[in-house]
Amino acid sequence: MQENIRNFCIIAHIDHGKSTLADRLLELTKTIEERKMREQVLDSMELERERGITIKMTPVRMLYTRTGPQQTTYMLNLIDTPGHADFSYEVSRSLAAVEGAVLLVDATKGVQAQTLSNIKLAQKQNLVLIPVVNKIDSSLARPEEVAQEIADLLHIQKETIIRISAKLGTNVEQLLEKVVEKISPPSGNSGAPLRALIFDSLFDPFKGVIAYVRIVDGELKTGEQILFLGTGEKASAKEIGYFAPQEVSVPILRAGEIGYIATGVKEPEHVRIGDTISKPGASGEMLPGYKEPKPMVFLSFYPQDPGDFNALRDGFSYLKLNDPSFTFELESKDALGRGFRCGFLGVLHSEIIAERVQREFHIEMVISRPSVEYRVSDMQGKTYSVKTPSDWPEEKQLTAMEEPWARVEVLAPQSVFSQVVQLFEKTEGNQVDFLPMGEGRLLIKYEMPLRGVMNDLYDRLKGATQGMASMDYELCGWRSADLVKLDILVAGIKEEAFATIIPRIQAYDEGKRIVEKLKELLPAQQFEVALQAVVGGKVIARETIRARRRDVTAPLYGGDVTRKRKLLERQKKGKKELKTKGRVIVPTRVFLDVFRA
Repeated sequence: MQENIRNFCIIAHIDHGKSTLADRLLELTKTIEERKMREQVLDSMELERERGITIKMTPVRMLYTRTGPQQTTYMLNLIDTPGHADFSYEVSRSLAAVEGAVLLVDATKGVQAQTLSNIKLAQKQNLVLIPVVNKIDSSLARPEEVAQEIADLLHIQKETIIRISAKLGTNVEQLLEKVVEKISPPSGNSGAPLRALIFDSLFDPFKGVIAYVRIVDGELKTGEQILFLGTGEKASAKEIGYFAPQEVSVPILRAGEIGYIATGVKEPEHVRIGDTISKPGASGEMLPGYKEPKPMVFLSFYPQDPGDFNALRDGFSYLKLNDPSFTFELESKDALGRGFRCGFLGVLHSEIIAERVQREFHIEMVISRPSVEYRVSDMQGKTYSVKTPSDWPEEKQLTAMEEPWARVEVLAPQSVFSQVVQLFEKTEGNQVDFLPMGEGRLLIKYEMPLRGVMNDLYDRLKGATQGMASMDYELCGWRSADLVKLDILVAGIKEEAFATIIPRIQAYDEGKRIVEKLKELLPAQQFEVALQAVVGGKVIARETIRARRRDVTAPLYGGDVTRKRKLLERQKKGKKELKTKGRVIVPTRVFLDVFRA
């Protein structure tokens, strides 16, 4: 019955115990047999378990029977969500598929930057929030102080906040009771034409595209024809079911339920996350989808083995089906061959995609350094979007340049305030505000170039504050910048793969770093090799790899000194000719080492 359905998700800052709480809920509702239970059971990817973070949202259906005079069984559809800022698009999609959210806060750390961001996302969707303080079993726990922080944020009474230990299971059943009481049942009309929202998807070689859906109106039976309203694609519901957390097939899905549809569609581009599924001939309107995420970080991916190009393209297509915030387009470079320019929401997002390609598709790649998008304008007023150095309009006289800026929020104890300030001074950050958050903590707000955020700012902040600070960021607009394209010449030949867009003031230091690194990495040749960093045709840094020299006089013994001189002159002439004609082939490993430096 629809009034007994509750759809909710768990949202929290990274490492606040979402996956552990999901484990306890699965145990309490006996969704998974005890002998099959393991830690972080919803984190199905090996990569998630290794890093200890949730990367992909994971839905699961649980049945919970309330004790009392009238026993009632409720269908609880839970979606476990990621906590890192780079995966906020995953969180926003899960919020659109539910009516409520459990807001989990670590009792040892308190409210963090991503906590504030998640609250904003949930409030935009008008969801019921159930605040919970976790890890009360820890010797470092401050449950009352943290509960007061949450109460002040949400303008509620501190006594209404549940205190739990997801690790020990303390008060978890009380949380389930609160979910049933506070979160309203779904409001869809089971008698209306079918409308189902696709909130996630994946590809199965046998079943085709599997769409993760929330049935908003109507119902769907196995074998019925379906229509994707956004793309116009028609298919058949070859299999439908729910997650427990493995796929369990059922003959019918009704309004209010969350489940999956095996569509049989083999072309990933025909099924889009955010699209609405209906039936051919039905009069249902499209559901509000999702705002297309805008990539903030761009990298180039090239297969080390050119024969892997098609496999890499297919791998990217399947990953995009599962992660629409990831974008890719074809590009090529003389030194590396054919590859792809890829867009991501952040540096961690790019690292996860790269690791998934290597593990799931067994493809080794050359990966460029992260860059952001710039805008430049010429004298005719034409504006160019520069995502990689190859987009730079070198032949144009540029009159204006802009770069994206980010608004960064840092939550930190007052004791590390000076370390935070020093770090952001080095990254061109402008402090715009700071607010006391209680218990000796500050919310410090900065505005800074996005390229500074992408340059491992999160890791450096953790290092500078011994892990006591957290941060979140969002794009806040475009501002003028003084940018140049830094080219690297090897033996007079421009190596486009090493080019980068950089502020003019940093060009010398970066150019010097690259040519010095190349001098260490490139093998010596039979001729002298010049390594040059160039901006606008002007050399700003140079290193030289000395020629490898063979002792041509070794076979001689005795005789006139002119014989030795003649051989040395002949060798010198040959090396001079090689220097004008020779070409240095840069090994793939050198690109990797320079990009990782």
